[in-house]
Amino acid sequence: MASGRVDLDGNPIKPITICMIGAGGFIGSHLCEKLMADTPHKVLAVDVYNDKIKHLLEPSSLQWADRIQFHRLNIKSDSRLEGLIRMADLVIFLAFLAQFLHLGQFRRKMTINLAAICTPADYNTRPLDTIYSNFIDALPVVKYCSENGKRLIHFSTCEVYGKTIGAFLPKDSPLRQDPNYYILKEDTSPCIFGPIEKQRWSYACAKQLIERLIYAEGAENGLEFTIVRPFNWIGPRMDFIPGIDGPSEGVPRVLACFSNNLLRREPLKLVDGGQSQRTFVYIKDAIDAVLLMIENPARANGHIFNVGNPNNEVTVRQLAEMMTQVYSKVTGESSIETPTIDVSSKEFYGEGYDDSDKRIPDMTIINRQLGWNPKTSLWDLLESTLTYQHRTYAEAIKKATSKPVAS
Repeated sequence: MASGRVDLDGNPIKPITICMIGAGGFIGSHLCEKLMADTPHKVLAVDVYNDKIKHLLEPSSLQWADRIQFHRLNIKSDSRLEGLIRMADLVIFLAFLAQFLHLGQFRRKMTINLAAICTPADYNTRPLDTIYSNFIDALPVVKYCSENGKRLIHFSTCEVYGKTIGAFLPKDSPLRQDPNYYILKEDTSPCIFGPIEKQRWSYACAKQLIERLIYAEGAENGLEFTIVRPFNWIGPRMDFIPGIDGPSEGVPRVLACFSNNLLRREPLKLVDGGQSQRTFVYIKDAIDAVLLMIENPARANGHIFNVGNPNNEVTVRQLAEMMTQVYSKVTGESSIETPTIDVSSKEFYGEGYDDSDKRIPDMTIINRQLGWNPKTSLWDLLESTLTYQHRTYAEAIKKATSKPVAS
């Protein structure tokens, strides 16, 4: 860990205590690693499960044993939450991935909130859980931060943008290729959702409403906040593999879904032909951006930041083709005879599904305020992620699929 660290304005960076809600998930685990390895900050790691940060909590991790504490609690019902927030300098509210996986189954202080249900299959089939998890359950965190004078970094989603303006133009309109009609800007782009019966938008609406509440707390009560809108952060430990470390009937997000197909040597399912366009950013690049927000409050407070990589834009079909190529390189295995199949959104997600045609972030604000730009190409981030997925899951899937079926 470097000594004598300074922020972007040349000021010394002082050690702080961070209450990280959702620390046991994908983003939280990478952020904890970064904070332990490269900073002097202390982390109060809050989650229901700690599988993805166990390596940071083991006795062998003596170099930071006094800087990370795990607190097992569910933010929905545990009175200890406010006490932990009071102990912190910063609160980070991330996605409560562990809570999502197992739900229904089994002054200058800063808070980070990362906790929520966050996969399209759940938005569509469990809209009530989605709304409660992303709005109702987040209310106490915002309230405690505001009342106790703590700075809050809240993780939202690029889903809040909904559909692009271009999505409503005729398919042959040349304006669909005009960036003004599809590039998503934090301060000017409208948030356009589908009709109420399309329950896929339950997540985006809940996330937008909690953003509006945080913004209002800042305007009326002086809450210091930063809102992060991730655009498909990708890397090791993301999501889950159905039947291995998640429910067999679960449907993770697209990259983990495709990884599961590749590991099982099944065709990758392209919903509605895989024509939607998305961008993908490597988790380590994104974590660098978050660290800049943590350590430069004067530049980050009051801002909403897109964090993505517009250079890594592909259709979902192109993503599937690239993942098939990368997986063959990583494993030395040839691809199956029919690598992809088309399925309808109704068949894959059920009634009420809707989608955005493009989701491309504008990077002006984060570049201006924090000087951040992503570095990792799509091929490289896929190679890193699929190498991890194969190393972590291949044997477990082989054993699971070779078990004899009971007669």
